[in-house]
This record gives sequence, structure tokens and C-alpha cells, in this order.
Amino acid sequence: MTGETGWPRTVARRGQPDSGAPPPSAWPTTVRDLVAVQDALRDAHPPGWRWTPGSLVAGCFAAPARGHAGPGAAGQPVWAGAAAYRGRRCVGRAARPARAGAGYAFGLLALRFGAVLQAVVAALPERPDVLLVDATGLDHPRRTGLARHLGAVLDVPTVGVTHRTLLARGDWPPDQRGATAPLWLDGELVGHWVRTRSGRRPVAAHAAWRTDAETAARVVLATAGHRTPAPLREARRLARQARAAAASAGYGATRYR
Repeated sequence: MTGETGWPRTVARRGQPDSGAPPPSAWPTTVRDLVAVQDALRDAHPPGWRWTPGSLVAGCFAAPARGHAGPGAAGQPVWAGAAAYRGRRCVGRAARPARAGAGYAFGLLALRFGAVLQAVVAALPERPDVLLVDATGLDHPRRTGLARHLGAVLDVPTVGVTHRTLLARGDWPPDQRGATAPLWLDGELVGHWVRTRSGRRPVAAHAAWRTDAETAARVVLATAGHRTPAPLREARRLARQARAAAASAGYGATRYR
């Protein structure tokens, strides 16, 4: 049984809790449709996922073309990267060119990069156990940031990893590796600041699809050899490398129509 990705779909076992909401069959293309999907996913209660050592952890990242001022626009060239790690070893990589679905707008990042990131993660040779996304999860006005939305579409647990929060607030943790501090939104724990390296700014680990704040922090700490977790760091490198290679080859915006 296969879905929109290249991996076998997970088939629910008898008695297994329902995921809470069926994955959207396609990414919304209008604000109205996206907000409706976000509202539906806000009310979803999928079974929780817990980190275990040896899990296959992937990361994904989208790098839009340089030289575009402002929030960008639909059709803007984008290069996406994805990488999968088991322990400290990278076991899968993917990179591909694409087009942004929209310009950036607050709370609507899924319009811009949702389909782009789904495609590059699906190009990995194996379904990850958990996916790190350069986006928020529950830290969102409708509790459905791109990290949570992407997990629902791919049917993969996700953790958001960002340099700053969207709406959540919380003090930074002590300056020592492994320190964490809660992030709150309207009285709800939605993530943690995580100090992955001493002397460096912490990253925000966001609860997203099938993950809570504690699990998000554990995954980030377990995969962070540098400030940014290794799978996300490698995905970012692949996306930027593909963008640089396209620029060096003289490929303009018309190359990927």
C-alpha cells in the first residue's frame, strides 16, 4: 500500500488509536482553505510518539532564491533539502528544485513551502521515525504551524526547530548544554528553549505532530552536535548547495518552470 510518498504507508493495527484527522489529500492553495485545514488539525488528537535511541531522524529545509526582496511570491524558485540520520551517520539525502506556492504571510507558511517540503522528504529512501522541520508546531495562532501540518500530511511524527518563536514566550535556559526552559502560549506548554551548545543562543524545540514539548526537546538534544540538530543542518546545507550550484550554472527563474 503506497501513499503520495515513495514509502509504504503505515497501516493502523486493530485497536490502535486513530490519528485524529485524515491527512489532507492536497495542500491548500488559498488562505481560506488553509485556515480551514489548520482549524481541523487543531482539534486532532493523534497518538503520541516517544523518542528512542536509534530512531531514524530526518530534517528538511527550503531555501528560496536570492535577490527577491520582501516576502516573496508564488512561483519564486526554491531549493529544498532533506537528510536522514541514524545516530551520527547520515543514511539518506535528497535535494530538488521547486516553486514556492505563495509569498510569506504570518501563520500561513504552509501555503509557501508545504508541498515543496513534502516532495523532498518523500524523496528520501526510507520513511523517518521523526522529522525535524524549520517551522513551528503548536506555537501558532491555530496551533497548526507548518511542522505539525507537514507531519499530518506525511503521516510522520514531527518536531519544529526554529531560532525564534512565533507567539510563544519563555525565558532562556541557563548557559550550559542540555539546559531547557518552557515555552508557553495562552497557558499551554507548546515547546522548550533548548541550549544545544554553551555560549550559543538556544533553539526553540516545538511540539508538533504526535510529539509533545518534552519529546521535542529530547529529539533536539539527541541530534545536536552543533547548535542546529544534524539532520536539519545537513538538509539546510543540501538546499543551499543546490541553490548555489544553480546560480553558478547560470540557471535563472525560468529554468524550473
